Amino acid sequence: MKNILSALFIVSALYSCAESYNIQGSSSLSLLDGSKLYLKAVQGRDLKAIDSCDVVHGKFRFTGLLDTTEMAFLFLDEESLMPIVVERGDIKVRIEDTRKVSGSPLNDILYVFIDEHDRLMNEMSELEHRYNQMILDGIDEPEINRTLSAAASTISHREDSLVTNFVVDNFENILGPFVFVQLMSVPQIEHIWLKAPASFKSQSAVSAFYRDMTSASTQALQDSGAGASASDIDDATIQDILNGNGDDH
Repeated sequence: MKNILSALFIVSALYSCAESYNIQGSSSLSLLDGSKLYLKAVQGRDLKAIDSCDVVHGKFRFTGLLDTTEMAFLFLDEESLMPIVVERGDIKVRIEDTRKVSGSPLNDILYVFIDEHDRLMNEMSELEHRYNQMILDGIDEPEINRTLSAAASTISHREDSLVTNFVVDNFENILGPFVFVQLMSVPQIEHIWLKAPASFKSQSAVSAFYRDMTSASTQALQDSGAGASASDIDDATIQDILNGNGDDH
């Protein structure tokens, strides 16, 4: 009996030391009802399913224990819906035409950034509508190109600053490495790499991404006689990671 009580005490102590997460979600999208959602954690450059649940009447919930805070994606079958920081606390997920995670410190920080980044991408998309309107207004195409090129350059500079500052501000938590691997162009990588602490550089996904990107940039410059655009090099890589296809790299 004494041994059993000792074993139960040890198990209880281990359980109490582990942190727990509680993710409660809702959606008004009818296509999700009856579907199974998966929570897949980012482990290195791969994804591993750590939990799953069914959507019932627009509601779903993930709950469990975690040894450490993790970056994850919410998946519907093989489609990545959104990133989530799996951390201690009561996390709220809302899936509509727009998607939002809130209720825990790192998720709040991440989704403020995502909202700002989405606004910049929407501004960039609007340039095509401006182009069409200017054509209808009879403006000469060279003038249109000058105007819209300047606007696109301004938006691009704002995006660079947003992403770079976010990574630098979050060097010491999981958000900095996560965004670095997803959204860095080669010039940003070099700029941030010079500022990054050893704890950031030593992470396997970060160092592998840096090595791959700089190697691809060097090869592209050699192949094209220094005429390659760095932003062209990483588009496919970035999109794969955003789609949750981390194991392809």
